[in-house]
Amino acid sequence: SSPSDAEFDAVVGYLEDIIMDDDFQLIQRTFMEKHYQEFDDSEENKLIYTSIFNEYISLVEKYIEEKLLDRIPGFNMTAFTMSLQQHKDEKKKNIFDMLLKKKNFLAFKEKKKKYRA
Repeated sequence: SSPSDAEFDAVVGYLEDIIMDDDFQLIQRTFMEKHYQEFDDSEENKLIYTSIFNEYISLVEKYIEEKLLDRIPGFNMTAFTMSLQQHKDEKKKNIFDMLLKKKNFLAFKEKKKKYRA
């Protein structure tokens, strides 16, 4: 296990803590409350969905990056994202699935529909 593997593992651990934290859950719930009425049961992908999705991604990424910077001064999200690709086959599948799902529009739309129901 190299130093970069240890750093990667530390970031993944912090990420898990951040996304399980009540503050993060509150951010997500608040965002859902604000936008869920825009979503309906049709299969159509309305233009508004894209802007809501982009707002969500921006909000979540900014929050996660700020929290990681609090814990790891000099943290670089771009470098971490690249290392995610190199480690994606490892046992840390749950965190990868969650992070990748955060950036997946269809998963986002489905979550909104379920929240609305």
